[in-house]
Amino acid sequence: MKGLLKEFHYFVISETKMNSNDLIKDLKGRKFRPVYLLHGEESFYIDQISDYIEENVLSAAEKSFNQTIFYGKDSDPMSILNAAKRYPMMSDYQVILVKEAQDLKWGKDGDDDKKSGDPFLGYFESPLPSTILVFCYRNGKFDKRKKIFKILEKNGLVFESPSIHENKVPTWIEAFVRERGYSINVQASALVAEYLGNDLSKVANELEKMMLNVSAGKEISTQDIQNNIGISKDYNVFELQNAITRKDAYKVNQIINYFADNPKNNPIQLLLGALNAYFTKILKYHYTGDKSPQTLASALGIAPFFVREYEQAARNYSKEKVFRIISYLRDYDLKIKGVDASANTEQSELMKELMFKIIH
Repeated sequence: MKGLLKEFHYFVISETKMNSNDLIKDLKGRKFRPVYLLHGEESFYIDQISDYIEENVLSAAEKSFNQTIFYGKDSDPMSILNAAKRYPMMSDYQVILVKEAQDLKWGKDGDDDKKSGDPFLGYFESPLPSTILVFCYRNGKFDKRKKIFKILEKNGLVFESPSIHENKVPTWIEAFVRERGYSINVQASALVAEYLGNDLSKVANELEKMMLNVSAGKEISTQDIQNNIGISKDYNVFELQNAITRKDAYKVNQIINYFADNPKNNPIQLLLGALNAYFTKILKYHYTGDKSPQTLASALGIAPFFVREYEQAARNYSKEKVFRIISYLRDYDLKIKGVDASANTEQSELMKELMFKIIH
């Protein structure tokens, strides 16, 4: 379990960087902190850690009296504090999970004062050792300037789960499936990343469902992705980019017609965004002095496997042409949104017009 989590997500405690695997390892070893703040833009690791605590710290018998779950929107600090100050019954610990803690009405930064300050301050300065209090602050960062944050770092444990950059998602996917006894080819991981984005919880959920239908140890292919996730291996944004690169007008129109017939799985705004990113990378290719595969892969944020495609695209589309194409993409984005009232608003026709301008 080391490879996947170590690269991306760390929390800091006493100036030492640790990843979520190390945190869970401590939990398995019964090394607990009285307060945990799990925060950040990527909820996958926050959920992974809190789920482990919820499912494994207490036995089934202990949970009945010693495990409490609050939800930020429906809770108040005093109710949570009153629960935290209780002693466990027939157990060494009690667990209190505050889910969706970003919706909790946190107090103002200041002294421990019920009227103007943060009521948690006093407790965090001297937390009860027999209570394991976990705050799951999802989809954003806790304000690190607050006094309460510094106290949490000192007396508890703070874990930050930042969002992963989109160009790292394919590598994350490869590590994720490898840890579960599978492998996945480069095209398949890139295809999943392109369609599902960098929401790791969503990506992991789709991959888990797919692996239920794929034999253990098998290399996952684009056909497996099509069969189980619903992404066509023949009609997708990568195939469209390849056809554009080759200036294959027939194939381009085939794919555009497929997208028009399946708009739910192929939203045009996402397609335009993907094409804009693609041509921006082609532009970067033109401006990159060192054309070695390693340098280009790093500069463009792609796997070395895809460098040849960009070499061909750069031969077929000059810098000047790429600038015009990026301008076309912006214009047609506005037309599809209905900004230009005089324009044809049939999306499929607009896309065909756009493809013609790109290729010719």
